[in-house]
Amino acid sequence: MNQFTTEIVDALVKKQDITEVFRSHLEKAINSLLVTELTSFLDYEKYDRIGFNSGNSQNGSYSRTLYTEYGYLNIQIPRDRNGEFKQQTIAPYKRSNDTLESTVIHLFQKGITMSEIANLIEKM
Repeated sequence: MNQFTTEIVDALVKKQDITEVFRSHLEKAINSLLVTELTSFLDYEKYDRIGFNSGNSQNGSYSRTLYTEYGYLNIQIPRDRNGEFKQQTIAPYKRSNDTLESTVIHLFQKGITMSEIANLIEKM
């Protein structure tokens, strides 16, 4: 088993909420994806000799909080020195995901009435 499944099994055995396990792993995955995206954009790894005097390099990061159904995620969005890097993982200026809104719209498009949708949301 990998670390993720081990933590889920451990949380289930201890009868804890597994939402925190999902939240922490989602946060790690998104941050890792953002760093990989910048590395791909610059075309060299961090501290690689190819990057010296290349005209553009990594320039730290800024933090952003994103609200998901698992809780708040602290995201570190990396920057490049020239300001040319535009990450594609998270929509710019977005602070929450819209899964509930898209679900409601999808249910409405399928022909479910608003009162039935309201009852479903109330039950959730």
